[in-house]
Amino acid sequence: MAIHVGVVSLELHVPGARSLKDKRRAVRSLIERMHRRFRVSVAETGYHDLHQRAEVSIAVVAADGGELERLLDGLRGLAEETSEALLLRWQPRLLGEGDLTDASDATVIPEP
Repeated sequence: MAIHVGVVSLELHVPGARSLKDKRRAVRSLIERMHRRFRVSVAETGYHDLHQRAEVSIAVVAADGGELERLLDGLRGLAEETSEALLLRWQPRLLGEGDLTDASDATVIPEP
């Protein structure tokens, strides 16, 4: 069974933010929309102390490469269309079979 994984780092400029509270409101709104619409893992991962800059990272797992590409395209579109922030950088990384740990190397944890 093939597993397709995408990890994206994106950078945002939040021009209307005059405080960290303003920035976090805008970033949190985008993160919640991404999670709700695409059911992906999303978190603010950088520039925590800057008022108008944010880094957001996304992790996506899909059954096939086409589905992964559609998810990433949809996520990018959502980031580009948000009115609160400007997308400055979109850096996807697709992980192939060689990048993932083989299940035979995994440690099985017994149920309690």
